[in-house]
Amino acid sequence: MTGGCGFVGRAVVSAFRARGHDVTVVDREPHPDASIRSVVGELTEPDVRDAALDGNDVAGVVHLAAITSVLRSMEDPAGTYTANVAVTQALLEGCRNRGIDRVVMASTNAVVGDVGHRRVDETAPLAPLTPYGATKAACEMLLSGYAGAYGMATCALRFTNIYGPGMARKDSFVPRMMRAALSGSTVSIYGDGLQRRDLVHVDDVGTAVVSAWQRRFTGTAIIGAGESVTVLDLVEAVRSVTGCALPAEHVPAKPGEMPAVIVDTSRARDELGYRPSVSLLAGLGTVWKDFATQREGSEGAAPGATR
Repeated sequence: MTGGCGFVGRAVVSAFRARGHDVTVVDREPHPDASIRSVVGELTEPDVRDAALDGNDVAGVVHLAAITSVLRSMEDPAGTYTANVAVTQALLEGCRNRGIDRVVMASTNAVVGDVGHRRVDETAPLAPLTPYGATKAACEMLLSGYAGAYGMATCALRFTNIYGPGMARKDSFVPRMMRAALSGSTVSIYGDGLQRRDLVHVDDVGTAVVSAWQRRFTGTAIIGAGESVTVLDLVEAVRSVTGCALPAEHVPAKPGEMPAVIVDTSRARDELGYRPSVSLLAGLGTVWKDFATQREGSEGAAPGATR
């Protein structure tokens, strides 16, 4: 599994291990669980990929590693291409040469660009608006080509906004709200806050990846909650979970920000048996508990009221 030490990777590793699968993690650092085999290094290096793929017990690859920052992709499109597209192609070729016929890759709904408030399914045409989205669209096409030409079971799971425990170092909206709740500071809302987002808990993501793996699913599937909320609703939900006032200020919207992410998860339900099980309030509760525990561990004091 590439990227197995990251926020999503750790949850996916746990999901596989819970179902009795052995996992080798490829990342820039060793996995914190010493019982898990780690290959440390950059996936752009052939020796690192070879070390991960060599051996008779490799059943397939779960490919989570990528440059996922839209801003970084705009600043360094060539580097993003190398890390995302060239690495994916090299992994696919490495699998083909070794007779490894199963690859599950993390993708994104950014491959379809801005569709306004329309509900998106897997039939939407690819129309990415950023180098990041373009690289993921290219990776999806590579997976499709290797499935068609070589009979490999390759799939791209298009995740919506993933949240859950373990995202303390992230700078997305959910962890920013949690940090603001802990410190009593103000959270910034871009624009009017009526943008709609689909948030999926990292535990549901782990379950979806394992299901795609076990069923040898080939193609694309959207993995999300299947229910969208506004940013304002999300702020209210965090206030409810944390018991904190969480003052908010509106700032100018970012250029090019999508007005809505509204997805249809029917294919994942029908093909993978996917049923998201973590509600938004319960999921935000797991994030708050994680942030509060880390605060207590670092300061030796309770972070404030919870409920």
